Amino acid sequence: MEHVPPPAEELARLDRELAELDARRAQLLTRRAWLLAALRPPAPTAAPGWNPSAWGAPAPGRPGAPAQPWGHVPPKQASAPRSAQNVLLTLGGLLLTVAAIAFTLVSWGSMGIGGRSAVLAAVTVGALAAPAVLLRRGLTATAEALAALALVLTLLDAYAVHAVAAPDTDGLGFTAVAAAVLAALWTAYGLALGKLRLPLPAAVVLAQWPLLFGAWAAGAPALVVGWALLATAVLDGAIALWGKGTGARVTACVGGSVMALSALMVGLTLSVTASGPLGALAPGALLLTASAAALAGAWRAPRGFARAGGVVAGLASVAAVGGVPAAAVPEDWAVLAYLSAGLALTAVVRTRLPRNAAIGALVASAAVVAGALGGALPGLAAVLLGPVTLLSDVWAGSPEGFRAALGSTLPWTGLAATPVVLAVSAGLLGSAYRWWPSPARIAASLIAREDPGSGGAAAYGAGPAGSAGAPGAGTPEAGGAAVPGTGGKPGAGTAGTVGTPAPGASGAEAPGAPGAGTPEAGGAAASGAPHGTGAPWYAGGRAGAPWYAGGASAARRRPSGAALRGAAGAGAAVLGWGALLLTGAVLDVPYAVAVAGETVLVACLLALAVRGTGSGREGSAAVPVTALVAALAGAVSAGLLSLASEGASYAVFGALAALFAGAAVRAGAGVERAVFAVAATVGCTVLTGFAGRSLGLAPHEAAPLLLLVPALTVLFGARLRRNPVALPVELTGALGALVAVALAVPDAPFLALVLALCGVLAAGAAVRPERRPVAAYLAAALFVLATWVRLAASEVSFPEAYTLPVTVPALVVGFLRRRKDPEASSWTAYGPGLAATLLPSLAVAWTDPDWQRPLLLGVSTLVITLLGARYRLQALLLLGGAVLALDGLHELAPYVVQVAGALPRWLPPALAGLLLLVMGATYEQRLRDARRLKDALGRMR
Repeated sequence: MEHVPPPAEELARLDRELAELDARRAQLLTRRAWLLAALRPPAPTAAPGWNPSAWGAPAPGRPGAPAQPWGHVPPKQASAPRSAQNVLLTLGGLLLTVAAIAFTLVSWGSMGIGGRSAVLAAVTVGALAAPAVLLRRGLTATAEALAALALVLTLLDAYAVHAVAAPDTDGLGFTAVAAAVLAALWTAYGLALGKLRLPLPAAVVLAQWPLLFGAWAAGAPALVVGWALLATAVLDGAIALWGKGTGARVTACVGGSVMALSALMVGLTLSVTASGPLGALAPGALLLTASAAALAGAWRAPRGFARAGGVVAGLASVAAVGGVPAAAVPEDWAVLAYLSAGLALTAVVRTRLPRNAAIGALVASAAVVAGALGGALPGLAAVLLGPVTLLSDVWAGSPEGFRAALGSTLPWTGLAATPVVLAVSAGLLGSAYRWWPSPARIAASLIAREDPGSGGAAAYGAGPAGSAGAPGAGTPEAGGAAVPGTGGKPGAGTAGTVGTPAPGASGAEAPGAPGAGTPEAGGAAASGAPHGTGAPWYAGGRAGAPWYAGGASAARRRPSGAALRGAAGAGAAVLGWGALLLTGAVLDVPYAVAVAGETVLVACLLALAVRGTGSGREGSAAVPVTALVAALAGAVSAGLLSLASEGASYAVFGALAALFAGAAVRAGAGVERAVFAVAATVGCTVLTGFAGRSLGLAPHEAAPLLLLVPALTVLFGARLRRNPVALPVELTGALGALVAVALAVPDAPFLALVLALCGVLAAGAAVRPERRPVAAYLAAALFVLATWVRLAASEVSFPEAYTLPVTVPALVVGFLRRRKDPEASSWTAYGPGLAATLLPSLAVAWTDPDWQRPLLLGVSTLVITLLGARYRLQALLLLGGAVLALDGLHELAPYVVQVAGALPRWLPPALAGLLLLVMGATYEQRLRDARRLKDALGRMR
């Protein structure tokens, strides 16, 4: 009887089965879609800015369109009627231009004055009127072509008027008038037909020439030509700022730059070549006017142009102001006039100039100072590197003056102002370092200053004032800064007046601009703000908020206030040191004074370096590190300079060694202390070399004397143990030992002695556990080398005399190794030592006609083989047995040859066949013997 479920149960079962079928159908459809996608050829990946539809990808608005294969180019469509019309009319305009030129140049003389005037007037008027009609019909390209034709026709009209109506007129003067008239005509034409892009740029190009050609035509002096160039540049600047159309403004910007540069070059040339202060006033007025014009343009220009304008204005001002006193002083001292003007340019931070223009002026000031300092580099290089020439003639005698010791051909009288330049720059940097953060506080007003056009609203790059959703508004990265009154609230922009929040940034949190201007976002909180750090950016300590406060990326790019202070102090130290060095060379002080002065400078630099080491303050490492580097360079220069005199050499190097040793004692633990100790060690090594020269010893005879300092460094290292200074000092001593070895190379007995002494020093260092892994092997190698050199010097030719000094220590080391680690391989312990003697002896024994060497070699290898079998040492057994077999073969070979010659010829093949038969009959037994031998050897160590 069939069981029929109740309807409710059957309905539930059907629902479950239908749900399972739906789920299964969904899985199958998903799988089907994946398979279809896998079978479809892949479409190419479009690069940024790529048009995928040109390569077969579905065009926008056509989802699901079939992809075309890579490289497919869609068929070209027929050109639209209007496009074809534009092309035809453009070509026609160009042909008309060519025809007009040919007519004017060739057929002009065959017509009367009336015909000429009528033709030119008709064609020009038609060319000027046609673009207006074409623009109304939408033929812009054709209108541009006919406008270009009209431009050429107006130029031809001007040429024709000069050739017919005014042939006796001066060409430059007529060109100036014609250029002015045509510039005015094309300006009006371009403004009337605003859709044309050509007329206004053409008018700007024509406007470049009237004043310049007019000045040339009038025979004006160079100063008037400069004023004409400057007036043209000012006109271009006005067009670039307020002109209509991008083309005209760009053309004016390029033309203004060229004209302004030409005017500045004229003014600078006249100022530099002026015969006196009165003669430099007129070029200075031109340069000052150019500076004012550049500042006026920078006041309203965008950021990059504003900074460029500030740089140009600053340089022009320096040339104008500095040129007047420069013309009144000797040529060698003119640099001070320009340097003073450049330094005075830093007063822009106290003016109301826009921020970008003021930054450009500061860049100009820095460029002037850098140029003045760059002029000191040749003299400073001569002072530091000139004493190198004394190496070729050591202790030849004290020269008369400092310059004679330098051996340089520089015109020292022309560098009279260089020490003053360096001293002034050093004094300013030193003052900034001493009274920090006062200079930074002055610069803070410049950083927070607003540019024109911002109106106290959101920062550069933000949206309209007060608009929501302007990310970064008020952050320093966006050009803004939180100011007093904003409270560091999100959305706060740069205020136009201190204490007044920007429009749209009243302190309430602006939507879409989270964290802008807050310390969390990297913005500089205002002083007294509730969320501020309470320390200004220029504080120079760890608690001071960095002035760049523009997020993590900006923090990585820009230095902190403490780093800037350290850079100022380091620059002051270097420039002051250079000023004192150059002062001695310029004054040509006596040789003794120069040597003593350089040594005293090294002492001062070392004191400055020691005083700043280990202070632990942020940014404070710049001064001591710079002083340390300068002290090392000064020590090298002073040491080279002292080589002219024996007494000066001992005095200088002794003083330097003592100074560096004292600095190493006083300095804190770190790299600086190691550097001081290394320098002191080098100085002591040089002193030992001087002692050998004073005693009249040859270089190889003085080599053992140089090992005195390495011996002291070994004792010093044993005293310091694991102190970080020990290793650099010992390495420096090792370098001195290497110099001693190089000096002893010409004499073999002395070389053997020096190598043996170096081995003793290395063995002494190997006593310490931390040096043993390296020093022990080094000592062994040095002893072996000393032995070999001594044997070679004694003309010993037996190889065993060279190999046994290696084999015996190696076997002793191997025995100790096996005693400590019985599981160590005999090949590692004894293999290298045995091979060092057995293999060379075997090679010599095979060519030795005597019997003593093969006999001794056979007996020794037999003993080695028996020891290997007794103590189950694989290396001894195999190496000794192989050498013994080869040695025995060499000794028995003559007798074997004799016996083989006495036997019948059929006997060797018969014996070989018999041997093969025996081996074949006992093949399995031989295999078992070979396996047992292999296993026995494998069980050996």
